[in-house]
Amino acid sequence: MLESFLLLLIGQLLGQAVADLFGLPLPGPVLGFAFMFIALLLRPQLAVTLAPAADGLLRHLGLLFVPAGVGIILYLDLLRAEWLPLVVSVLVSTLLGMVVTALIFDRLLKRAERKDV
Repeated sequence: MLESFLLLLIGQLLGQAVADLFGLPLPGPVLGFAFMFIALLLRPQLAVTLAPAADGLLRHLGLLFVPAGVGIILYLDLLRAEWLPLVVSVLVSTLLGMVVTALIFDRLLKRAERKDV
């Protein structure tokens, strides 16, 4: 289990180092997970090594929402003052994401239909 957590932390460290080194506007852990995804594609047997840490984290996933809840309570006054821009941005980004997903799906479906013919 220690080895699997170590691999996750190395992935996060690598992502943070690359983000800092190149000044990328991405969080290091997100970049680290992208690197981990690539590593899993190249070495599928790595999933067996990562399974104990992943299972443990998923078992206690609810605890990971505590900091977000504390943040909401901490900034409740700010959220009350700025609720309209927040609601509008969430709605617009959700709709935009749905439209882009539908367009990509449509294009991929048409491409798959052409290959079947």
